[in-house]
Amino acid sequence: MTHEVRAAGAVLWRVAGGVTEVALVHRPRYDDWSLPKGKLDAGETIAEAAVREVREETGFAAVLGRYVARTTYAVPSRTGSGTVPKTVDYFAAEAVSGEFAANDEVDELRWLAPQAAEKLLTRPGDVRVLRAFCELPVGLSTVLLVRHAKAGKRDEWTGDDDLRPLSEAGQRQAAGLRRVLALFGPARVLSAPRLRCVQTVHGIADDLGAEVRHEPLFSEEGYWPDPVLGVARLLAVAGDAGTPVVCSQGGVIPDLVSALADRDGVELSAARGGVVPSKKGSFWVLSFRPPTAEEGPLLLAADYYPSALPAPAPTRS
Repeated sequence: MTHEVRAAGAVLWRVAGGVTEVALVHRPRYDDWSLPKGKLDAGETIAEAAVREVREETGFAAVLGRYVARTTYAVPSRTGSGTVPKTVDYFAAEAVSGEFAANDEVDELRWLAPQAAEKLLTRPGDVRVLRAFCELPVGLSTVLLVRHAKAGKRDEWTGDDDLRPLSEAGQRQAAGLRRVLALFGPARVLSAPRLRCVQTVHGIADDLGAEVRHEPLFSEEGYWPDPVLGVARLLAVAGDAGTPVVCSQGGVIPDLVSALADRDGVELSAARGGVVPSKKGSFWVLSFRPPTAEEGPLLLAADYYPSALPAPAPTRS
């Protein structure tokens, strides 16, 4: 059986003296210059692996942003017979603190402007990832749009549907969301006023020492009387300071994401047959150009994660 090797990394960036710089690492074992990356540990998601590998190789803590690209290439099999495919998923990640110190894997780190970094990179695959990163500006605003986790079947719940709680499977999904969404630097938490929605993101709010703010326009009965108002509310949330987590419902998220994408000309490649996905416990990372004096936030990228549990890479839109 052929076993795929999974790895994750990041284009780690900072702004120094008004100039965007990215971090390249030198690995003496291979004598190459590369973007920081490494194999997933057991039970890790690609997001968790990317942040851990950045910290281990560069010494910097990072906040994840948009998904950038995937590279695939062949590596020797552990059995010594032939090769197996290796995939590496890359994120944009802002360096927020830390300091480099030489370690067992990396003996040098350089912060370079992207054009200079491209010339130093050893592998063409890393160059392609860097160019994909450069297609959009840095410093984008992020909205983490979550569908509530599993809450059992509606027809098996005899009480008020607003009070239907998460199931055991839903609690596991919520725990996964709590871990993974923390990597994107959330600052506030909003939710449709449904118990299952609030429970899905309550742990994230606890970690922030904050309350979950109820937003009726993100519930199905609050959104559909006037979807334009719901879209406007999300744009207002996107324009406020700090990365928000917004928990909504399956009857809202596909229309909301589609409306934003249509408005701003973003192709949703995650959609299949015109259907925008929104599984229970899934989330979208929506990346906006921050508002200016002339206009409000503009959607530039939308990445869909089917699960916050160990799973395949997000679908880039």
